[in-house]
Amino acid sequence: MVKKKVALGMSGGVDSSVAAYILKEKGYDVIGIHMSLWNDKNGDYCNPQAVADAKKVADKLEIPFHVIELKEKFKKHVVDYFIDEYLEGRTPNPCVACNKYIKYEEFFNKGKELGADYMATGHYAKIEERNGRKVIIKAEDDKKDQTYMLYNLKQYQLDRILMPCGDYKKTHIREIAEKIGLDVYNKKDSQDICFIPNNDHTSFIKENYKGKIKPGDFVDKNGNILGEHKGIINYTIGQRKGLGIALGKPAYVIDIIPFKNRVVIGDEEDIFHTNLIAKDVNFIPFEKLEKRMEIEAKIRYSSKTSKAYIEPLGDNKVKVEFQDKQRAITKGQSVVFYDGNMLVGGGVIENII
Repeated sequence: MVKKKVALGMSGGVDSSVAAYILKEKGYDVIGIHMSLWNDKNGDYCNPQAVADAKKVADKLEIPFHVIELKEKFKKHVVDYFIDEYLEGRTPNPCVACNKYIKYEEFFNKGKELGADYMATGHYAKIEERNGRKVIIKAEDDKKDQTYMLYNLKQYQLDRILMPCGDYKKTHIREIAEKIGLDVYNKKDSQDICFIPNNDHTSFIKENYKGKIKPGDFVDKNGNILGEHKGIINYTIGQRKGLGIALGKPAYVIDIIPFKNRVVIGDEEDIFHTNLIAKDVNFIPFEKLEKRMEIEAKIRYSSKTSKAYIEPLGDNKVKVEFQDKQRAITKGQSVVFYDGNMLVGGGVIENII
């Protein structure tokens, strides 16, 4: 019997490393692939240790290992998008963009070129079949669940994707890594955006944007000028700290108006809303939303789900109406929908209404 071939994205972390072991134990012919995505300002690969760690694991598990260059695509679809969104007064989610355009498109295609029957990653999520369609289910480890980042996946991709870590708790994954002698068993999880050192997005944008970041006006809800801001890239909805303005009371960013280069300041109550419009929507259990639907939704990766309703608007947009007010709904972030533990879909927040 010919073994099924799996192209596995290996980041050098414990999750993808153990994913390689699990897949091999299940009888797959595993090919390890590391995606080279970004060079630092000196022109050096930003994470050489990741390559070394991934290669060491591949050697330990006796699987072939390849490094593929995706820097140009990554710059176009992730880095340039990231910078452009901040310049437009929105707060982007680069991990969602990376999954959509890099990990499950470019990497997906590279895997096929290598003759892989399946693609695999170390994501914490599960893929099941329900009513004749592939669906994404929350991971066994709720604290590590990454389904929020995966709402853009299509059926043709889900038919060929494996996510073995979704069936395990993170503690178990580390135990497996230690048991089989992988040095990465206690490697820390990556917390920052992979291409931004120290998570300092402002400095990164200034270094990589050819134009000039211009200061502008802080204004109140009525347009009255309160002071001068340092450039809209420094601010996001709901922000209180680091505003550089003293009003004698707590002040929050409640809106950003890019075409006027203005940052609107208000009270905390002004950052709570119930309704939004989402664009670029993708659904997984079905092709198209036909009527109003009750779901659970969340407006950022780290938030909890809340009861809401989604309603089709046409032009690949939906209206989302939360039962309870949500804090700091932010343009550019993703709103993601669930039915119990099943990922229904999601989209990018376009407007707050």
